[in-house]
Amino acid sequence: MPELILVTGGARSGKSKFATELALNFSSPVTFIATAPYYEDLEMKERIDLHRKSRPSHWQTIEEQEDVASILLKINSPQKVVIVDCLTLLISNLLLKKRGEKKILAQVEAIANAGRKFNKATIIVSNEVGWGVVPPTKLGRKFRDIAGMANQIVARESNQVWLLVCGIPCRLKDNDLQQEK
Repeated sequence: MPELILVTGGARSGKSKFATELALNFSSPVTFIATAPYYEDLEMKERIDLHRKSRPSHWQTIEEQEDVASILLKINSPQKVVIVDCLTLLISNLLLKKRGEKKILAQVEAIANAGRKFNKATIIVSNEVGWGVVPPTKLGRKFRDIAGMANQIVARESNQVWLLVCGIPCRLKDNDLQQEK
């Protein structure tokens, strides 16, 4: 049965590294869906390059900033593990493209549904953004609210949910453990 796994936490908490380690545990081919847009920004280019270098070179990488659900449907392989990194960047991309809340959350629902039905495992990386200060701008508050709702959608559908704090993974949900009890 396909697994959907959510890995969440704050910025620089170790989410991507942990997601990579989870994927390696499956001993299956991995497709990495990167949602980070490259702007004419040297610092962001360096961040993207570091992420690329941290992944095994034999992994397939797909860069998609808007329609991750369609990519998941196209991959559709029971032997593959897919990492989506990251959901909050996808939300940011869609907000900046003037997509509304309903369309963004529909995309998140489609990602969660595809993750539950296809591939050996789909690992979704997302930031937990609701623990900080209230953003001072309307766009910032909208982003925070949509990201929180999106994380709830994915967490609800996930077999496992992990929270990374200071590089330490904390298991929040594991349906396999709950079924064993």
